[in-house]
Amino acid sequence: MRMVFIGPPGAGKGTQAALVVKTYGLVHLSTGDMLRAARDAKTEVGQLADQYMSAGQLVPDAIILAIVQERLAADDCRRGYLLDGFPRTLAQAEALDRILADAKTPLDVVLELRVPDEELFRRLSGRGRSDDQPEVIRQRLVAYRQQTEPLLDYYQRRSLLKTIDGLGTVEEIFQRIQQVLNPLQSKSVEDR
Repeated sequence: MRMVFIGPPGAGKGTQAALVVKTYGLVHLSTGDMLRAARDAKTEVGQLADQYMSAGQLVPDAIILAIVQERLAADDCRRGYLLDGFPRTLAQAEALDRILADAKTPLDVVLELRVPDEELFRRLSGRGRSDDQPEVIRQRLVAYRQQTEPLLDYYQRRSLLKTIDGLGTVEEIFQRIQQVLNPLQSKSVEDR
């Protein structure tokens, strides 16, 4: 099963991603982890990325896409993966689709974890981290909406988007996710 996980800061993506990966035997791919691994492995593209990361700049899409493509070709991704934090923009989503089409390994599903803004504020402000001040939270949510809302429409048009209600206990939310993923897992086993 190949999937993308989308959700705003504070939606609980990290918690749910860990459960999904463990339950379905998927590889958890976060762009931050991939960038650091490529840098630490001193791959050519990793060293390029490091130049930007060391300067505190955003790594350009072309470099991120090269790292994602390299990582998706690894043996452990053959059984399936969960992409977390990527794609973040429409351009990245379109480029990812081209990479996956070339490899003949299209996405199976895009999960959106949806939580109302007032609940996100409550969760984020309760964490006590320096980047969880009200104005910073507002800026992060605005950036998420501007960058990610077009992705939701894009994946909806491709019949890949499944929206999960992100309110409730960790277990209740995970049960909703399983209701979406269990039928897909059965199908992907049949297709092998």
